[in-house]
Amino acid sequence: SKTDIMKTKILILSFILLAACSSSKQATKKGWGTYGSPNVEQTLLDHNTFKVDIYSDDATYGYTQENPVMVGKGGGSGPLNERRFLNALMGPDGEPITYHRIGSCCGLKTKNGLMEDSGLLDKYSVMHKGLEEPVVIYINMYDSDTLKIPVGFKKKKL
Repeated sequence: SKTDIMKTKILILSFILLAACSSSKQATKKGWGTYGSPNVEQTLLDHNTFKVDIYSDDATYGYTQENPVMVGKGGGSGPLNERRFLNALMGPDGEPITYHRIGSCCGLKTKNGLMEDSGLLDKYSVMHKGLEEPVVIYINMYDSDTLKIPVGFKKKKL
């Protein structure tokens, strides 16, 4: 019957959600998911772009879940701040970049999270002319730290 099918679907969905939550908690317990939040106030170039002047010399910055870009929630929503950061980047020879959000991953502990002091990182696929394959940038929208330009990118010129 339709009721039995619906009950089965709800049961399956419940198991999937339960598994996702427990794996998020396990990842957090492993220790890599706590970033802290110096709560650095970000500066805007314009409404859609952060001012980012520092170049990172750490090849993992932004490229690993252990060392994500921390854009924070101040001055706008987390997703808006993620785009503001990406809008501040250009390719190494000044090429415009394109990006799209792949999805969320990687449980993290944060005092700025929405539920139980936790959240998820967002992953973005970033591309510019000259790259054979897109690169993945990990962004933490809950915590805020000094923004840096990841290795392989330049700051956007006005």
